[in-house]
Amino acid sequence: MSNWKELIDTESVVEDEVEDRVKEPALYNVFLLNDDYTPMDFVVEVLRKFFNKDADQATEIMLTVHYKGKGLCGTFTADIAETKVDHVVRFAFEHQHPLKCVLEKA
Repeated sequence: MSNWKELIDTESVVEDEVEDRVKEPALYNVFLLNDDYTPMDFVVEVLRKFFNKDADQATEIMLTVHYKGKGLCGTFTADIAETKVDHVVRFAFEHQHPLKCVLEKA
């Protein structure tokens, strides 16, 4: 019977070691930055198109960007955050707006 108990204890130790090694991925906040040229309607469109915000949420974030200088669009893993930043910057450039989108570690 002592062998059975040792086996259970060993499984427990292995599970603990695996849990210690598996970590949640780092998260990043994606922000839009205010500028004096990008129209508010365009910012709302970006928030709806790339961050799946409804009209009220997008308007609220846009006003935060306008009045406070930056607004949080969402929190994502690194790859998703980088992709969203890239898509927003490209979309703004294609529409000739200087809108900036950045990420910061959460």
